[in-house]
Amino acid sequence: MLHHFTGMYPPALKAGSINNYYEPFLGSGAVFFDIAQRYPVKNFFLSDINAELVLTYQVIQAHVSKLIEVLYQHEKNYLALDKEKRLQYFYAQRELFNLQRFDTGLSKNAGKGVARAAQLIFLNRTCYNGLFRVNSKGEFNTPAGDYTKPSICDVKNLTAAAKLLDKATIKQAGFAQTLKNIPPSSFVYLDPPYRPVSKTASFTAYSKSLFQDEQQAELAARYRQLDKSRVLLMLSNSDSADKFFDKLYKGFTITRVPAKRLINKDASKRGHVNEIVVTNYLVK
Repeated sequence: MLHHFTGMYPPALKAGSINNYYEPFLGSGAVFFDIAQRYPVKNFFLSDINAELVLTYQVIQAHVSKLIEVLYQHEKNYLALDKEKRLQYFYAQRELFNLQRFDTGLSKNAGKGVARAAQLIFLNRTCYNGLFRVNSKGEFNTPAGDYTKPSICDVKNLTAAAKLLDKATIKQAGFAQTLKNIPPSSFVYLDPPYRPVSKTASFTAYSKSLFQDEQQAELAARYRQLDKSRVLLMLSNSDSADKFFDKLYKGFTITRVPAKRLINKDASKRGHVNEIVVTNYLVK
C-alpha cells in the first residue's frame, strides 16, 4: 500500500513541519519505516497491543547484534535439515514459544528477551505466508510454511531497522492509551485490525483481544476528538459492501485504493480488493 500512501501523506509532513508521529497499531511498521527514512520528524511514538511484537521491536532497537547471533544459529540449524526434520524443528520452536508466553522475566534488557524475539522472527520467516495468528488462549497457531531457503537472519535489514528504531519510543499499549494527549503538529497513522469483508474472510486473531465493530466505533470517536485538537490523521481499513466506514467517518475525506491480497489458502482467490483511506485533510 505504500505506493498509494506516499501520495496521501499530509502536506505538513512533506513541508517538514510535523514534530511528532504516532502509530498505535504498529504491525509491520511499514509506514513508520517509510516516514522515518524520508522526512525530518523529531519524535516517533510506536505502540501495539501485541506484547510479543513490541518486545521484538525493542530488542531490535536495543540489542540487534545479540539478536543477529541467535538468529544466525536458528538459520544454520534449520537450513541444514531435510524437509521432515525442518517440520519437526518448526513445531518444536512453536511449542516452546507457546509454553514460554507467560514468562514474566521477559525483557528487552534480558537474554531471554533476545531469545524470545529470535523465536518470533524465526517462526514468522518459516510459518505459512508469514502470518502471525493466535487462538483464544494466546497461542501462536500458524502452521509451517514450505520454503526452500527462507531468509531467517537478514543482517542488512535488521541493522537498518535498528538504526531507524533508535529514533522511536516503543511501548505496549492499546490505542486508547496511546491516543491520549497528543499535541498539535502531530501526524497519526491508524492501521487497526481490518473489518472482515465477508463471513469467511474474518481475521481478528492478531492478538487474543478481539477488535470488532464496537472497537471500530470507539476508534472513530477518538479520531473525531483528535481532529478537533488539530492533529493530522490517516486511517486505513477494508472497504465493506455495507459502507460501514462511510457512515462511521462521515465528513472526512475517504479515498478508495486497490490493494493486493496475498493471504488465502486458495491461491486463486488472492487478488485485488479495495481498501479505504480516511484523512482529516484533503488528498490531491
